[in-house]
Amino acid sequence: MWTRTYSKTFQGVRKEDIWPIYCDINNWPTWHGDLDYCKMEGAFEVGNHFTLKPKGVSPVKIMLTQINEGNSFTDCTSFFGAKMYDTHALEDTPEGLKITNTLVVTGILKWLWIKLVAQKVADSVPEETEALIKLARERHA
Repeated sequence: MWTRTYSKTFQGVRKEDIWPIYCDINNWPTWHGDLDYCKMEGAFEVGNHFTLKPKGVSPVKIMLTQINEGNSFTDCTSFFGAKMYDTHALEDTPEGLKITNTLVVTGILKWLWIKLVAQKVADSVPEETEALIKLARERHA
């Protein structure tokens, strides 16, 4: 199993500011600079899936596997011989809102998918987190 976690705490932003942006998957490209599009039909609920199209590569189907309303969600991308889980968590702390992103890759061919996809995803998380916070602050200014 391969795991990468990124956390940062922000002041002046609340779970209620971030959660609706997370749930609005069709608009993820507004804060994910590396995406052409995201498409989800139906509700943000466990078992539903969405299509995510990174720039320069083929679209992937991603399944919502866990949702703790207002606090966290996990999605799963299935590759040949591996799965990549991406957990997004929001936690109130005395210092502010802690945002944590955890990527986990499992499976016999995980080494391949880490090289082709997961490491790039992990490397983009800090920039995307900053863009997410910027968008939330603009919406609630």
